[in-house]
Amino acid sequence: MSVTHYIDGKYTAESDRKQALFNPATGEQSGEVSLASVTETEAAIASAKAAFPAWSEMSPLRRARVMFKFKALVEENIDELAALITKEHGKVLEDAKGELTRGLEVVEFACGIPHLLKGEMTEQIGSGIDAWSLNQPLGVVAGISPFNFPVMVPMWMFPIAIACGNTFVMKPSEKDPSSTLRIAELLTEAGLPDGVFNVVNGDKEAVDVLLTHPDVQAVSFVGSTPIAEYIYSTASAHGKRVQALGGAKNHMVVMPDADLDQAVAGLMGAAYGSAGERCMAISVAVAVGNVADALIEKLTPKVKELRVGNGVIEGMEMGPLVTKEHLSKVEGYVAKGVEEGADLLVDGRGVQAEGGDGYFLGGCLFDNVTPEMTIYRDEIFGPVLSVVRVPDYATAVKLINEHEFGNGTAIFTQNGDAARQFCHEIQVGMVGVNVPIPVPMAFHSFGGWKRSLFGSLHVHGPDGVRFYTRRKAITARWPTGLRANADFIMPTMK
Repeated sequence: MSVTHYIDGKYTAESDRKQALFNPATGEQSGEVSLASVTETEAAIASAKAAFPAWSEMSPLRRARVMFKFKALVEENIDELAALITKEHGKVLEDAKGELTRGLEVVEFACGIPHLLKGEMTEQIGSGIDAWSLNQPLGVVAGISPFNFPVMVPMWMFPIAIACGNTFVMKPSEKDPSSTLRIAELLTEAGLPDGVFNVVNGDKEAVDVLLTHPDVQAVSFVGSTPIAEYIYSTASAHGKRVQALGGAKNHMVVMPDADLDQAVAGLMGAAYGSAGERCMAISVAVAVGNVADALIEKLTPKVKELRVGNGVIEGMEMGPLVTKEHLSKVEGYVAKGVEEGADLLVDGRGVQAEGGDGYFLGGCLFDNVTPEMTIYRDEIFGPVLSVVRVPDYATAVKLINEHEFGNGTAIFTQNGDAARQFCHEIQVGMVGVNVPIPVPMAFHSFGGWKRSLFGSLHVHGPDGVRFYTRRKAITARWPTGLRANADFIMPTMK
């Protein structure tokens, strides 16, 4: 299978540079992907630029109807899309379908664009003067997405951008691009004009074109913090709007009064779902007071019993990591945790997986982890959960607030006062109360604080509309109200 680019409504590839694609569950090569050259990336931008005038002048209602049709097509093809995700990423099929569902929620939000684009109006703001505002599209915008959500993260970007009247160039991860290209086909089938949505596969060569090209007005990115910093600084230096979501180290605080069965169930899904390859994965459980021993007692057997195997097999709970290199990196973190003195209660290295000999790592569970340890400080992005013991609530809050990342966090408690105080004082962008993965619904916005976000606006929801439009304020008075002579003072309303 050869994966190419989707430019101006058709597949194309000219560059000789290619990269192998692998099935993470088997370790076997499944195909190859073309890596875009500067010329090919510029062609995608040119296609988007040519399509912009007509698309931006189309009424918001007609653009919304394309989104409605696209939503229906994704729903009709959800099994095919989930299979593509599982084949190239490795996550279990039901998780892949969940990814598609969360992406579709943003499409549903974008279907309301005629309402979302409405501006503000004040009649008679001054004598004979009216004022109103417009939200207008930017032009060509670009998105760069990570491997862990090859459909959901692009859907956090392009539906709102396109519905607002922009045209789009998508650069998916070169590790699992096929599902994004199938999305491009469905957009065309839904009636999207050629050039409005283009896909270029590639590496840094393609990315740097998107970050620096004068015709690209805005860039959205989700991925690791070092890359987010690079994208933010480079694109900003070239005058572009940027929203760059970086890394995370998400903590779940378990209070002494928490429902432990509920907390453990939440931890299992949040720490080990999708093999921990989620920016919202819980990787640190903060056990407050005397709850730690009971928490460990309930967690340990469940981690040992995780069903690990090929994601196409029914009943699997955790699939492989995405690449052999990433597996080696995560295993290195496990070894580092042991070296630095943490207690490895469950060692997932060498797990016997069902249905494949690919890049598998079973669930790993550490106890007695301290803030000085590498496995506490770094984002591991794998099925590794660290338990940190703290004496009280105040220490738990201090621990979280002092971490460099501020993406997501949760507290499990039956005390409403403690939960309310936690929500107020925690320095994290997304907070869950008895909810382990607090990803906002599409009509809210997604994003963290501190070194988890670079840029002032979050993804999708109201911030998504703000990011992909620019506000124009108009103040008008008709000729019968004009004065005969010019004014040379600051205008004031009378």
